[in-house]
Amino acid sequence: MCYNLVNAKGDIMKNIILTGDRPTGKLHLGHYVGSLKNRVRLQNEGNYDTMYLMIADAQALTDNFANPKKVRDNVMEVAMFYLACGIDPSKVTIFIQSEVNALTELTFYYMNLVTVSRLYRNPTVKSEIKLRGFEESIPSGFLNYPVSQAADITAFKSNIVPVGEDQLPMLEQTKEIVHSFNRIYGDVLVDPTPVLPEGDYAKRLPGLDGKSKMSKSLDNCIYLDDSDEVIKKKVMSMYTDPNHIKIEDPGRVEDNAVFIYLDVFCKDEHFTKYLPEYHNLEELKNHYRKGGLGDVTIKKFLTNILIEVITPIREKKQELEQNIEYVYKVLEEGTKKAEEAANKTLEEVRSHMGIDYFSNESFLQEMKDKFNN
Repeated sequence: MCYNLVNAKGDIMKNIILTGDRPTGKLHLGHYVGSLKNRVRLQNEGNYDTMYLMIADAQALTDNFANPKKVRDNVMEVAMFYLACGIDPSKVTIFIQSEVNALTELTFYYMNLVTVSRLYRNPTVKSEIKLRGFEESIPSGFLNYPVSQAADITAFKSNIVPVGEDQLPMLEQTKEIVHSFNRIYGDVLVDPTPVLPEGDYAKRLPGLDGKSKMSKSLDNCIYLDDSDEVIKKKVMSMYTDPNHIKIEDPGRVEDNAVFIYLDVFCKDEHFTKYLPEYHNLEELKNHYRKGGLGDVTIKKFLTNILIEVITPIREKKQELEQNIEYVYKVLEEGTKKAEEAANKTLEEVRSHMGIDYFSNESFLQEMKDKFNN
């Protein structure tokens, strides 16, 4: 994938990528297909100037404010999953959000560009408020989540933002803030472009129940460091076709969680290794539709595929767990780089807003001219 984005003046822009995750628990297959796999692909394609990967601990505190230890304990966990999945810190800047103070200051300034009613209308915010039971008492920090996200994106002048489909309303709000700021104060901020994962189910991988999106809070996940035995147990519990009671019964592959996962993860070579009586997934689907194929067979097949996907990630993470100092150094160095970049944008923002009183010598002269004439 190649990007040739231009600014309002027609100049080719630098390709700067920003993406990230909240450190509220282990990462799972939904993260892998929805973002992690895509990030590694973007990294390896190299069609970018800078790529930032943010551990969004400050945003995680908006709905975990009473349990900061949960966030603190998972910062290193998320970083290890990044590295285990193939993120290369020599190519990608991994950083901790709360350690970059410019992001907090930018959020404060951007809050003046957004109305409370507009925040309430954000579909992602509305669904998250309902999910967390905040209808009666919404923390103001949580309501301003989209503003904080706009600060993260614009601080690094990111024009490429890989997101899941459910995050598109958040990115649209960032674009609104960018347009408002540039209209009022002058062109400083960069308009971001979303990049969605390829494939419909990769955009929103369902959980083990086949109904909800895979989510830590709903406990319907397969985690990227689950053991082979745990993977097998979870796959065997997965939702299939409730009307496919007997092996000879015709089965439905649509909305069948096992086949959805096979659509995402299965390759033709998997049949040679694990199910040689079939050549490809379409043959397997046709047999299931006609009847004569049991759920246990397809679940065992999926189990083998997922173990193949997860095993190298799990093993690499186990290695990193024995080298915490290295992971810590990656985070420390990445955060310093991110801080330098964000501070440059903050200086520009403050200058265009006219609140750079001591760093701009013209302020003193302006005041002299005003009061001495």
